[in-house]
Amino acid sequence: MSGFVVTYEDVERAAKQIEGVAVRTPLLEFAALNARVGQRVLVKFEGAQRTGSFKFRGAYNRLSRLTEQERKAGVVAWSSGNHAQGVAAATQLLAMPAAIVMPADAPTIKIANTRAYGAEVVLYDRYTQSREEIATKLAQQRGAVLVPSFDDPHIIAGQGTVGLEILQQSAALGAEVDRVLVCCGGGGLLAGTATAIKASRPEIKLYSAEPADFDDTARSLQTGQREHVKAGAQSICDALQAPSPGKLTFPINQALVSGGLTVTDDEVRSAIRFAFANMKLVVEPGGAVALAAVLAAKLPVSEKVCAIVVSGANVDPSFYAALLMD
Repeated sequence: MSGFVVTYEDVERAAKQIEGVAVRTPLLEFAALNARVGQRVLVKFEGAQRTGSFKFRGAYNRLSRLTEQERKAGVVAWSSGNHAQGVAAATQLLAMPAAIVMPADAPTIKIANTRAYGAEVVLYDRYTQSREEIATKLAQQRGAVLVPSFDDPHIIAGQGTVGLEILQQSAALGAEVDRVLVCCGGGGLLAGTATAIKASRPEIKLYSAEPADFDDTARSLQTGQREHVKAGAQSICDALQAPSPGKLTFPINQALVSGGLTVTDDEVRSAIRFAFANMKLVVEPGGAVALAAVLAAKLPVSEKVCAIVVSGANVDPSFYAALLMD
């Protein structure tokens, strides 16, 4: 895998870099989930991670490597919320300034939490403005380091520590995993996880899980080129609305991922309710797509073990309450 921008050794280095700062999140098993889907399922719960999502892993791995001069200048990032919080928390720990470009319609809890970590929030309209252009211009004006949400080697490697932990924790449980389902927006978590897992367990199959109208990775895996989300597409999965797979992440996923699964917003809603009622977990819409795919039987049942990544728990309280009461 030396031809890729990220290697297994990069993920191992990232694990050492974030050790003691990031949380080693649990790999959980639920009798109710196993019974519902008819096989053994292990749940990697990234809602227990610092800031409530996996994003802190990559953010800290990237920012902790900045020089003293770069830290003084600060960073600029763009995010619908989880990368924003990950970057903001990392910059707070590293005592450096941060400005985060966020959509005005992002969940209020994500905007509030990002500000609470001390970051400056710059709001934009996701349907009429380009977050990348706004962030790039801001970084140039301030001489700050631009921190992409997924298309960065250190970000991908940091997210790949999820895959390392799945391998280590499933082995400790005596569980023979044969498939791993990963929530997918720009593909950073998927690419990192696939890099970590395939290096030592090439027989394990990985699948992306996406909202139905944001299935650009699934379509890209089919066509062999980077496809784009259709204009005007909408979903309750605010964390998974990247316009296309990343330039760095897609070649990795194209080589290592077996296919893409998609779920509807209604299937995501059902998964969130199931997680609350039967798993006692709070899950945000974007974090629930892999769980939704399993519950909706998007993959045939296997005699071995399926592992899924629940990637975040940062759900807006009013949305969550209304969904549970519906």
